Amino acid sequence: MVTHGRTDGPTDRPAGGRAGGRSGGQVLPTADAVLDLLDSVKDPEVPVLSVVELGVVRGAEVDGDRVTVTITPTYSGCPALQMMEQEITGALERAGFREVVVKTVYAPAWTTDWIPESAREKLRAYGIAPPGAVTSDPMVPLGATVRSASCPYCGSANTSRQSEFGSTACKSLHVCHSCRQPFEHFKSF
Repeated sequence: MVTHGRTDGPTDRPAGGRAGGRSGGQVLPTADAVLDLLDSVKDPEVPVLSVVELGVVRGAEVDGDRVTVTITPTYSGCPALQMMEQEITGALERAGFREVVVKTVYAPAWTTDWIPESAREKLRAYGIAPPGAVTSDPMVPLGATVRSASCPYCGSANTSRQSEFGSTACKSLHVCHSCRQPFEHFKSF
């Protein structure tokens, strides 16, 4: 069995990683190859990022033509979870896996710290302000928290939040007072 995964966030995978061990002359896929394959599965709510880039895919275990993919949703009530599971399963079945298991785990909880800088740049280029650093503040605010977000179009900090929620619960809606563009901000979790 070949295993690859993370325990507390993203890990760097070696370049390549498509070939694995041999069984009866057949090259078996590696867990890294599975993660490379899943890099083509886009998040249904933020299609500029893959489920791997978003940090939702925690790891993969390959055992012959069986693969188990472990995922952690962005939050427990994520409405895109079922769609992500279906897309992951479909991509792996099309790649030739006969048995695909998608295992959902909630601990440790997903955090925006798992989004790498390259994916944050993709968010910005797509028009979504990337999340800031997660604070280790022990107190959880009961009311809305006002966080400033720089405009992904012009970079101005002269922005204001218009709504705590954008097109999805994990984003808020803002407007830039410099270039007058509305934009979403991916909330920090």
